[in-house]
Amino acid sequence: MTEGTTSAASEGGDTLTRLEQEGEIAADYLEGLLDIADLDGDIDMDVEADRASVSIISDSGSRDLQKLVGREGEVLEALQELTRLAVHRETGDRSRLMLDIAGYRAKKRAELSELGAKAAAEAKSTGEPVKLKPMTPFERKVVHDAVKTAGLRSESEGEEPQRFVVVLPA
Repeated sequence: MTEGTTSAASEGGDTLTRLEQEGEIAADYLEGLLDIADLDGDIDMDVEADRASVSIISDSGSRDLQKLVGREGEVLEALQELTRLAVHRETGDRSRLMLDIAGYRAKKRAELSELGAKAAAEAKSTGEPVKLKPMTPFERKVVHDAVKTAGLRSESEGEEPQRFVVVLPA
């Protein structure tokens, strides 16, 4: 499922090599997890937006993998943190690795981008700030990016876990 060498990665100092090494470590950790859970899945690694990105995908449908996503991505979030800890244990560096399972985050990103664009359009048309429901840091980041693309500004308000995005009119 994974290939490549990590010896060159550990010697190289550039960011891409470091991120590729993070992806390799994460893939090895996740493969072990899939084996323990007796789940089928392929692991895909990439580097996106200055962070390692690892996805678990399945040819046999994502039904089994839904267990690893959980309700509203709760299990996915926990697995991402555990994977980041596994990378940290190996490298000594804090990881910003992003984990996706069965396309959950990709789908969520598309939905949130649409939400951000709609909120921006509403703020433009009404001239009033638009407050959105509380979101995770990942969700807020996607909405902020969509609002910026629409040419407006947004900010986060509140305290975790009730932190939310406010889209500001021009």
